[in-house]
Amino acid sequence: MSTLFSRIGGRRAVKGAVAGAVALGLLLWWLLPLGEEPPSGTITFSTGTRAGVYQKYGELLRAELRKDMPGLKVRLTTSAGSQENVERVASGEADFTIAAADAVETYKIAGKPGAEGLRGVTRLYDDYVQLVVPSGSDIQSVSDLRGKRVAIGLPNSGVRLIATRLLKAVGIDPEKDITPRADGIDTGPGRLGGELDAFFWSGGVPTDGLRQIAEKSAFRFVPIGDDLVTKLHASGGATRYYRTTNMPESAYPTVQNGAVVPTMAVSNLLMTRADMDPRLTEWLTRTVLDSRDGIGAHVHSAQLVDLRTAIYTDPLELHEGARRYYRSVKP
Repeated sequence: MSTLFSRIGGRRAVKGAVAGAVALGLLLWWLLPLGEEPPSGTITFSTGTRAGVYQKYGELLRAELRKDMPGLKVRLTTSAGSQENVERVASGEADFTIAAADAVETYKIAGKPGAEGLRGVTRLYDDYVQLVVPSGSDIQSVSDLRGKRVAIGLPNSGVRLIATRLLKAVGIDPEKDITPRADGIDTGPGRLGGELDAFFWSGGVPTDGLRQIAEKSAFRFVPIGDDLVTKLHASGGATRYYRTTNMPESAYPTVQNGAVVPTMAVSNLLMTRADMDPRLTEWLTRTVLDSRDGIGAHVHSAQLVDLRTAIYTDPLELHEGARRYYRSVKP
């Protein structure tokens, strides 16, 4: 009798082990979102200046990609910003990057090399234009910048593109009517009130480079009104990607004192080239969307990444790999 029970127990144990193995296999299949081995290799991701949001986002995304694709090496390279990023991806110097939609459209309109091969992966978050001056400054509008020492961003940056357009819209020649300085968010805040009367920045809010000085320095934001955005739209081209908005009062609480700041915004796109491996791009797209909350805990603007709007990568056509991902999660 004991032998019979031991045989039955053994059979049950074997069946239990088999069932457990099947369950484990199904679990692993479910955890691997695409049901296959993760892509591997090396990619280059062009970010931005060290104190900017692009760089911070890139660092955090690399950590998330390492979890999902352990065999994928992500090499981060800093840059001046959007304009340089677009050029790097178009030329093959970088594989993925983040760039503002106006910079992408400007590159395409100019018909520069590789423009036809650019593709969108995800619409990420909005950049807010931030014109910063000392709290005691007499500068109340963009027009008041005439004759001032103004940081208009690094050459080939998205900031430079926007600052130049804003100045021209109010009749200021950026080369003759101001003393232009090529400071970015890494150096501009520290020179405000000394070597600089004002500086332009365009980025997600809050930006670390500004948040850090907000705790110890007195500055304020100059509003950019609807009328100025309307003037920009009238000039045509890539300016259609600018829209009127308000910088939320929570962006820099110690500076804004509960008040919103009228300004304009432009969307940021995660982008690549048409020849990028579709399977890798599909996996990367999934990681970007799945890691929103984790990255957003450190980069506030990343919390705005949303599956419902991610597919709108105008002016870029979606990459085939990204398209596969969005189709797979479509309700």
